[in-house]
Amino acid sequence: MPKISRNIRLQRPCKFVRSDKAQGSAVGWTSSNWSGYAQSGRKGAYNRVSANWTVPSVIPSAQPVYSSAWVGIDGYNNTSLIQTGTAHDFANGVANYYAWWEILPAAETVIPYAVHPGDRMRAVIAKLNHGKWSISLRNLTRGWRFRTVQAYKGPQTSAEWIVEAPQVGGSISTLARLTPVVFSCCRVNGRNPRLKLSQRGIMIQNGKKVSIPTRPNRAGDAFLVKGRRL
Repeated sequence: MPKISRNIRLQRPCKFVRSDKAQGSAVGWTSSNWSGYAQSGRKGAYNRVSANWTVPSVIPSAQPVYSSAWVGIDGYNNTSLIQTGTAHDFANGVANYYAWWEILPAAETVIPYAVHPGDRMRAVIAKLNHGKWSISLRNLTRGWRFRTVQAYKGPQTSAEWIVEAPQVGGSISTLARLTPVVFSCCRVNGRNPRLKLSQRGIMIQNGKKVSIPTRPNRAGDAFLVKGRRL
């Protein structure tokens, strides 16, 4: 079982720094806790999201730093969120990696299987029926799979592929410095999302860009998230 901080560690909805309109299509949106890609639409528009990603390495830091990589539905322009992903933190002189799932307003639930830098993960969140949702996370490198079925009643107005600075001890944490996070095979409602640059979000903390997604690949279903210079 992975060790976690005694502080409660929470994923939270996107905290916008500036509006989409102010940023224009070259950026899309900026946030103090999210970076990656988000698609938004009408109520009930999104019922399934999935992707693969590579667990990054966290760079040692003199202060506690935190990060997550995940896929989810909602949380962009609303306060609901269902998600699953991996954590990559550095605190008390130790790097810590683990998997988790979360449905707001509850705190994250740790998935008690091994996660290491370089592992290939695959996540799928899918609506079933009668308000039930399947949350599935696989470690393709180590061969384990986790699945849970949970109740969720969010508006289903957005789908995301995100690197986040989670909330720790009541405040948004300082994002850990990471090797690039590679998202691939992104899908929404079972189809290629055809990601656009206008859907990209850059994380800004203390006035500095700390996490920047690349342009999508030609197919529109993969990208990298690069952090501060190492």
